[in-house]
Amino acid sequence: MIYAGIDAGSRAIKVVLFDDENGQIVASGMADQGIAQEALAKELLEKLLHQRQLPTGSVAKIVATGYGRNIIGFAHKTVTEITCHAAGVHHAVPEARTIIEIGGQDSKAISLKVDGTVQDFSMNDRCAAGTGRFLEVVATRLTVDLYTLGELSGRSRNPAAISSMCVVFAETEIIGLLAAGVEPEDIASGVQAAIAARVGTMAGRKIEPPVAFTGGVALIPGMAGALEKVLKQPVSVPADPQMTGALGAALLAARI
Repeated sequence: MIYAGIDAGSRAIKVVLFDDENGQIVASGMADQGIAQEALAKELLEKLLHQRQLPTGSVAKIVATGYGRNIIGFAHKTVTEITCHAAGVHHAVPEARTIIEIGGQDSKAISLKVDGTVQDFSMNDRCAAGTGRFLEVVATRLTVDLYTLGELSGRSRNPAAISSMCVVFAETEIIGLLAAGVEPEDIASGVQAAIAARVGTMAGRKIEPPVAFTGGVALIPGMAGALEKVLKQPVSVPADPQMTGALGAALLAARI
């Protein structure tokens, strides 16, 4: 049977099709978020089914998660992103005991039990500090894309100290650093270190290894290394770290 997971996130919609009989992902895809979230999710789901030459009726159950989960009216059930990320990461990295997830507009630290269920979690969803949005603002100010921002940080020899974690004030601070002649790569490295420190503070003592790093920010070069320095332990990035929430939703759909 084929099960679908839809992660209607703040910045993108992700869909995973999972074959429960052979325990494999059949297809996965992502589309930019928009106003008509339900229509976008349905269009992406149908596109993936068409690519795999699967009829619409082949999907047994659908679970929706993420900020827009309650808007996905054709889903059979909605589940919180905390639970879905836990299920998705446990499938991808069974040994993981802590998840650090940094998305477009929030960040999370999730502690897992041995069976992959949630033991505890902390979350920052009230401020853009420590999120992908913060990095987007910095990249725009440095006139580079997010991937290039990560590459810049790797060339830094003297990371800048970023004192403000408020996006508005930090942007002003970055303008001042550029005016003072601070190299863009040192600013990029300093911002990554500041975000990692913010996430480490949020996580507190909930860091039990092994640690898995997921979310779109996990794809940016240098961020996993910045987290390793703060957490003082190795951090692994699963394959397709943006898809773990949708994968978890698909896995949970198979249990309905």
